[in-house]
Amino acid sequence: MKTFGGPVLFLDRSDINTDEIIPAKYLTEITKEDLKPYILEDLKLPGFDPKGEQTKNARVVVSRANFGCGSSREHAPWVFEVNDITAVIAESFARIFRQNMFNCGMAAIELPKADLDLIFSHSEDAGTTMSIDIEGQTLTVNGGGKQKTFSFEVSPFDKALVLAGGWVDYADQKY
Repeated sequence: MKTFGGPVLFLDRSDINTDEIIPAKYLTEITKEDLKPYILEDLKLPGFDPKGEQTKNARVVVSRANFGCGSSREHAPWVFEVNDITAVIAESFARIFRQNMFNCGMAAIELPKADLDLIFSHSEDAGTTMSIDIEGQTLTVNGGGKQKTFSFEVSPFDKALVLAGGWVDYADQKY
């Protein structure tokens, strides 16, 4: 079973769109793996380096509202998948991006703004990590010598998709 969690990449902005997640010029690549080096290449945030160690080591992305807006292409979740990012935490997601995350066996977790603000208070703590229990619907943030657990909701079907490893694996198990 896949482990959900690990080092956190904080992207403190709303409306991060699919072109910022994976630029459209790379959509002609043949395999998912070919997308890997271009993750978040066009995202502009103060102090953010898409080629930096924090991005390379990340297993969880924490952002703000309307994450994954823009095009409905699957390439945006795919680039997270090939970079071993297992979850994105945000206040809200574009509907198709969110479902594509579940379909690929990754978690798209929505939390209220107040909870996200508490999580973002760890953004300056080097080495902040997160562990996510999909079955129990909790996530725990570890940073700055402190630990805080949050609950989240996910539909039974989306949870089943994530736990199965994505839509294809789910279908193989059920049909």
